[in-house]
Amino acid sequence: MAPATYKRTAHRGKLLALMLVGVFFTFGSFWLAQIMGGNDNGGPVNVGNDPDYIVENFSFVRMADTGKPRYVISGERLTHRPADNSSVIEKPVLQGLNTAHPPMTTTAERALVSQNQSQVDLTGNVDIRRPGSATAKPMRLRTEALTFLPDEDIAKTDKAVEMHVGASTATGVGMVANNATQQVELGGRGKIVFPPRNAR
Repeated sequence: MAPATYKRTAHRGKLLALMLVGVFFTFGSFWLAQIMGGNDNGGPVNVGNDPDYIVENFSFVRMADTGKPRYVISGERLTHRPADNSSVIEKPVLQGLNTAHPPMTTTAERALVSQNQSQVDLTGNVDIRRPGSATAKPMRLRTEALTFLPDEDIAKTDKAVEMHVGASTATGVGMVANNATQQVELGGRGKIVFPPRNAR
């Protein structure tokens, strides 16, 4: 009877070892899930807005519904923040690719791109340039802050604006520029300076 007792004890020992390993992996998996997915309060571990990726010297092309490129955003550094799915761009350059009108190129010190890329808030030395064409004179516009709506091809600001169209100069506080219609509306407290007629 002794050999049977030894076999039964060995069998129980293997079963106990397997159970201990299973319990270990169960608690290990639970602990790993807590670390990766949440804290004691049930929220994510990273409750701040720390960046999840950073891209240096990047270029991003936004396509139109027709399948053609609509505009390009490039910059020295892009930092993406997962909490609100926004991106901060250092030294941004926005270039419109609308072939129906002269394309506008916008530069600034910084840009904040919204989560669905439908709004770009530019700050610091915002400079918009549009080359001349057969139907429009070259334009340059400068301000300190600007909101660009790429899908609508509209730029607007409530800050002071200085605009040059050909040899004419206009200043004001607040502006809405529609590149699709080639119209610019300046806010109040502004002035327009026209060059002499023979210099236009």
